Amino acid sequence: MDRDYFWLTDTQFARLEPHLPTDTRGKPRVDDRRVISGIVHVLISGCRWKDAPAVYGPRKTLYNRFQRWAAKGVWSNLFHALATAGGPPAEVLIDSSAVKAHRCASGGKGGSGTKRSVARAAVAPPKSTP
Repeated sequence: MDRDYFWLTDTQFARLEPHLPTDTRGKPRVDDRRVISGIVHVLISGCRWKDAPAVYGPRKTLYNRFQRWAAKGVWSNLFHALATAGGPPAEVLIDSSAVKAHRCASGGKGGSGTKRSVARAAVAPPKSTP
């Protein structure tokens, strides 16, 4: 496994597995461990869902699973179980909220996020000539 990717260990996934939903209908879910690892990777790195590495499976699956489980309260239950048990996954999820907040502080566009004041823009030379 590459060091640039996040993967749940056997112990971590064993701790999560009892809290995963079992009431699925239709097609069986794809590998939960791979998808949860991909979701945590996106949260840690602060990347966009569409930029998630392909090793975690379809990016749409990562996004949909995250959204559906959030609506059902699955993530809250998982986080509570991890927080009460201690261990690396709980710390990773706590840190990831700060990464997302920091990334979005500049409007998600990169750069410093600052704009020129109106007064400076008024005295600045035009950007193009007619």
